[in-house]
Amino acid sequence: MTEKREPMKHVAVAVGRVARVTLQRPPVNVLNLEMLGELERTFRELIPSEPAVVVLEAEGRAFCAGVDIADHTEDRVGGMLEVFHSVFAAMNALDVPLVALVKGAALGGGCELVCACDMVLASRSATFGQPEIKVGVFPPVAAVELQRVVGPRRAAEMILTGEPFSAQQAAAIGLVNRVLPDEEFDQQAEAFLGLLSRHSRPVLSFTKQALRLGRNQTLEQALPELEVLYLDKLMQTQDAREGIRAFMEKRPPRFQDL
Repeated sequence: MTEKREPMKHVAVAVGRVARVTLQRPPVNVLNLEMLGELERTFRELIPSEPAVVVLEAEGRAFCAGVDIADHTEDRVGGMLEVFHSVFAAMNALDVPLVALVKGAALGGGCELVCACDMVLASRSATFGQPEIKVGVFPPVAAVELQRVVGPRRAAEMILTGEPFSAQQAAAIGLVNRVLPDEEFDQQAEAFLGLLSRHSRPVLSFTKQALRLGRNQTLEQALPELEVLYLDKLMQTQDAREGIRAFMEKRPPRFQDL
């Protein structure tokens, strides 16, 4: 018997070669427990659909203003953290590029969602910040992920001061890949996504796995695993062989995956 799933209230999903996950809790997409559960479910269920790229975006005037402060009270915070952290485990399990499209503010848990993505495109008017210290707490996910993305000193500045960064400042420290004009954001973001989705899905997947292997290891530690991934998995795909053959024959590749 097929399990009947409740429709989601705060997260919209469009499955395709470019899968789109959209936060929909206006006006500023504050993350409550129900919404966090929907996000985890969404990312878990995207895995078998095998998109080539996953986009995380939002409707409304902010990307995400963080986790609902009501869920930080002593009687609820333990359950909130458990659900919140399960979202990041589900995001980390994705083996294809995850791209955040940020318009408006990405604060607190919203900024942590951004940190967990592989690439970030921001509108010029977007802002980023970890303001948790201003209400007497700290961001556990950012304490790990933000340091990996921007380095320990910049992460310390963001987390210990709680002050927001502009999109341009976020790009300067490596939190954002590209800052796009507000009026051309959607058009330029779609063009960027096209640069990714035109590639073979299996090759994108193995490349992301390679990046993950190299993220926290030395070259000497990572290379043996990378060689296995390259020789025993990547080079066994039709698309890898076709890409090399097409280059040698001076023609565009005809990937099976497209």
